[in-house]
Amino acid sequence: MNWNKRRVFLTGHTGFKGGWLALWLQHLGADVAGYALESPTRPGLFEVASIASGMKSHIGDVRNLQKLTQELHNAKPEIIFHLAAQPLVRYSYVKPIETYATNVMGTAHVLEAARTCDTVRAVVIVTTDKCYANREWIWPYRENDPMGGYDPYSSSKGCAELVTASYRDSFFNSGSVGNSAKIATARAGNVIGGGDWAKDRLIPDMIRGICTQQMIRIRYPYATRPWQHVLEPLRGYIALAERLYDDGEAFASAWNFGPFGQDSMAVIDVVKQFSAAWPKARWEIDKGDHVHEAENLRLDCTKAANLLNWLPKISIQEGVELTVDWYRAWIDGANMREFTLHQICTYAAKTAGITS
Repeated sequence: MNWNKRRVFLTGHTGFKGGWLALWLQHLGADVAGYALESPTRPGLFEVASIASGMKSHIGDVRNLQKLTQELHNAKPEIIFHLAAQPLVRYSYVKPIETYATNVMGTAHVLEAARTCDTVRAVVIVTTDKCYANREWIWPYRENDPMGGYDPYSSSKGCAELVTASYRDSFFNSGSVGNSAKIATARAGNVIGGGDWAKDRLIPDMIRGICTQQMIRIRYPYATRPWQHVLEPLRGYIALAERLYDDGEAFASAWNFGPFGQDSMAVIDVVKQFSAAWPKARWEIDKGDHVHEAENLRLDCTKAANLLNWLPKISIQEGVELTVDWYRAWIDGANMREFTLHQICTYAAKTAGITS
């Protein structure tokens, strides 16, 4: 599929993953319109990498259906990527209502706005690997496993999956009354990469420790997560959008995008890899009490491998090295838009098909 001049509406473009996706879509030649709150952190990727310079950026809240609908209709998109979210587990314990309002009703609002826009052909709703009812299994979750979530964040993302499935069945199927656009959800693991400064995330916490020469306290050191560099799931989102656009209903379902099995590893192992790549990092295990988070979480990505020809291309060690390179470049005063685009282009050259 040729992305040149393709009209794309992207929610959450001021965030970490949304900023990387916005820049990649710009590189592919897409006409990108973004809709999101102001950048959630200072510094933030959106400002540091000058994301807005190659797209139309609209500041707004997905909880505001009227404004969202107006901006989406003005953009006349062919493809929608919905990434706007309250993305933090620990914050969801402090602000549960905000989390549900953003992640559940915000998703419903995007789908409702898309339903009334006749230019839309494909919608990718991004949720999370934490949407599953976590049984602390040692085996990975498949797309047909039950939704759930202990904490408000995980629960809200399970709800967003159910809302999307209902809208797809009620309004977007070929036999339903409504829009003919095709809708899919994407569930990715724990992503790392340059430009993330969110609170209570592992790599941003370690970067802050390096910059302030402080000891970082590591929570949940033995919790297992499916770690991957941010470009890996984004390649999956782009491939999924292409297949929805070209092939339609056969791809209108849920999809996992996760790492190789060996890259589902404990937090402490990622910390050690990061410390090896950047020896200035100083850390210790926090033995205090913390709110509940899942201990074991893995994704089965067989469906994406077989039907989308998507497989992870870089190891977590390579992902850590790319992340360290990005933050070092930022500290050294590099042009971070150019540097981020360079990482995208290098990664695209290493992968097949969709990034040409």
